[in-house]
Amino acid sequence: MANEKIGLHNLSPAPGSHRNRKRLGRGPGSGTGKTSGKGHKGSKARAGHHGPGGGKPHFEGGQMPLTRRIPKRGFTNPFREEAEIVRLDALGRLPAGTEVTPASLQEAGLVHGSRPVKLLANGEIATAVTVRGIKMSATARQKIEAAGGRVEE
Repeated sequence: MANEKIGLHNLSPAPGSHRNRKRLGRGPGSGTGKTSGKGHKGSKARAGHHGPGGGKPHFEGGQMPLTRRIPKRGFTNPFREEAEIVRLDALGRLPAGTEVTPASLQEAGLVHGSRPVKLLANGEIATAVTVRGIKMSATARQKIEAAGGRVEE
């Protein structure tokens, strides 16, 4: 019996560790009937308040909440287009002589393809590449042309 393997058939909780759950609101004989141990009225007796996790989220005991105390400023442009960034040294992963387009970058796994692409001049580039249809920084353009590549809009 000492070397018996543990399996689902012989698992049991440690003695005293498992208690039956408290069945609330099941009549006066249970000890937790009627008000289910919450007493009468008050915020602690209401649904969705107190207990583990506290009361209402963001409720600060009646003082003016932080979200209403701080000034409201600025504007979020709903039409803003965030570009997907590609580093210049990441173009080294592409096979030599390939045309760099948003589609070829997507095939190589460098971008997801859902947003416009922008090429930044982080790192160096050794191979001559042709870049077509991609926004880029002025420094990235200089580095590509210095490496013998071409940039076409």
